[in-house]
Amino acid sequence: MLDWLRNKLRPIEERSSGSGYTAQVMAARDSYISGRRGVAELTATVQSCVSLWEGGFAMADVAGTDLLTRQAMAMIARGVALTGEAVYLVTDLGLVPATDWDVTTRDGKPRAYRLSIPEAGGGRTVTALAAEVLHLRIGADNLTPWIGTAPLRRSSLTGAMLHAVESALSETFENAPLGSQIVPLPDTGAEDMATMRNAFRGRRGSTLVIEGVAQATAAGMNPQADKKPDQLSPDLSRSMTAETLAAAREGILMAYGVLPSLANRASTGPAVREAQRQLAIWTLQPIAALLAEEATAKLGATVEIDTIRPLQAFDAGGRARALSAIIKTMAEAKDAGIPPGDVSGAMRMVDWEK
Repeated sequence: MLDWLRNKLRPIEERSSGSGYTAQVMAARDSYISGRRGVAELTATVQSCVSLWEGGFAMADVAGTDLLTRQAMAMIARGVALTGEAVYLVTDLGLVPATDWDVTTRDGKPRAYRLSIPEAGGGRTVTALAAEVLHLRIGADNLTPWIGTAPLRRSSLTGAMLHAVESALSETFENAPLGSQIVPLPDTGAEDMATMRNAFRGRRGSTLVIEGVAQATAAGMNPQADKKPDQLSPDLSRSMTAETLAAAREGILMAYGVLPSLANRASTGPAVREAQRQLAIWTLQPIAALLAEEATAKLGATVEIDTIRPLQAFDAGGRARALSAIIKTMAEAKDAGIPPGDVSGAMRMVDWEK
């Protein structure tokens, strides 16, 4: 009889979900506590790599579905490059991107999602099963296989160093007295010195100082013997900023699968083509294969994605010579009376199955 009283006195349990605004606040707080993270994505190096991924996926050949349009492929590439994940709700009208999501798993595999769908007048929340959600992940580990990690997250030290160097250079060029000098002049009146200061053009923040001979001598200089102006510009070469910046940029490029030679101004055509082949074969095509596998499982049709042929990520001259050699070999085998089965077996030995 007293159960209703015990239920009345029982404390109310409140639970909060990490979706929407709350998740953004928690993520910002985590970034503030753990230090600067993800800020390297503001640099031109990272955005150049993201643009290469985006362009490569937009040019890819997609077979087996009409949902993976070029715009959708470009957005998937950008999302994966910056966050390591891309989540899309599969609808009759196409793929709808999700800005935030909660996931429930069983045996490490997603079972259901609660998605935040962006809208112009305000977002909405949708609950969907795993079969209705296209979820691409890269860099997932065995601890959290349902979460992907971006290249910047996996190389956060290099990204933080790149951000620190570029921020330091930006602050230096903004606040340092670049081009300013201390020029010793004969002692004159205060008005004449002010007039002389105003006569100089290109002063940076009024940091140009003109000293008289007496003040220069008192400061330990000998303007009579050596009247060379003293530079106030910082000597950045001794800080090895150029070498540090180049090393950080090369590290970020390699994290995104881009050879540093692609960003070298001295690179020629063969080096650029080799860098493009490296990016397409070892970075973009494996991610495209993961996306094709996920789309095949969720869309119910065999999906194939090829990034190598549209990007011409192969040696055209080498392929032409190989084709000529194959045709010549087949003609010689036919003239020699070798059975086609033996020719096919020989081709399989050199990995020419097709």
